[in-house]
Amino acid sequence: MTIHEKFMRRCLELAQNGLGTTYPNPLVGSVIVHEGKIIGEGWHRKAGEPHAEVNAINSVKDTALLEKSAIYVNLEPCSHFGKTPPCCDLIISKKIPEIIIGITDPHSKVAGEGIRRLQEAGKKVTIGVLEKDCSDINKRFFTFHNKKRPYIILKWAETPDGFIAPKTKSEIKPVWITNETSRQLVHKWRSEEHAILIGTQTAVDDNPTLTTRDWAGKNPVRIVIDRHNRIPKENHIFDNQAETILISGTEIDFNENCAAQIAEYLYKRNIQSVIIEGGRKTLQTFIDAGFWDEARIFKGKIPFGDGVKAPDILGTISETHSISGDELLMLTNNDQHNYF
Repeated sequence: MTIHEKFMRRCLELAQNGLGTTYPNPLVGSVIVHEGKIIGEGWHRKAGEPHAEVNAINSVKDTALLEKSAIYVNLEPCSHFGKTPPCCDLIISKKIPEIIIGITDPHSKVAGEGIRRLQEAGKKVTIGVLEKDCSDINKRFFTFHNKKRPYIILKWAETPDGFIAPKTKSEIKPVWITNETSRQLVHKWRSEEHAILIGTQTAVDDNPTLTTRDWAGKNPVRIVIDRHNRIPKENHIFDNQAETILISGTEIDFNENCAAQIAEYLYKRNIQSVIIEGGRKTLQTFIDAGFWDEARIFKGKIPFGDGVKAPDILGTISETHSISGDELLMLTNNDQHNYF
């Protein structure tokens, strides 16, 4: 591991702290190094608040050292005025002579402009340190800006004999396939993503809250498909615990490619990532259209013998985990693994 990679790795560790709280902004960490030692560090915590570079600079006790230091950041410093001033201007004004950048920013308002301004100011700029890791941590941000759609995660639980629901409806709702530990992990995932989506039948049958009630974190935006406005107005999705967006025949044409239209509609609503937790029909719609990036599939221990079959999916298994006896498979879409 090179010295640049060592400090970029620390940037990535810091950036990860912002997962779930920075939307629509990316995950960014920054460290300031003087004579081989970190003298300042920070990360972007929330949209509208100071960026990682600002927090790192502000954390330096002896500011006289800035003129003899290097600043590391996993994503190109911004060059435009948004809710906060441009970070590249701050770096220039503090006379930091060297900037090491993990990867360029795909946002149309940046896209190399921050690098250009730093270079024109006479700074030594190094680009492309741990580039793959830097793109992976911001796979949501890169997918949104480069593919003009949210990063799409499919999630379901199935029995060992391949069913996601029993054949007959139970008076006890919902019928759990996984254990409590797995269900808590799902709530953690919800806190990390921008939105969660279900179909009409899931909303009607299960009346879910789609919140992070079993995990301390921000509730995702709730996206619900309701073509014919069938969901009762007293259902949980209409409470005030989280923002809810309904997708009906007004927003999309259900006779065309629904997955592509929904992805486009969510992009226009500035939704950067979405977990799809719907039933088989909703999940299969996105699978068949190729509009998915990850699938997270739990396998419980109790068979149903019959019921609603799990979706059919082909992908590459990237990870497997045992969750208190449940099996968790993590799949990636072979056709969508590139964020560029």
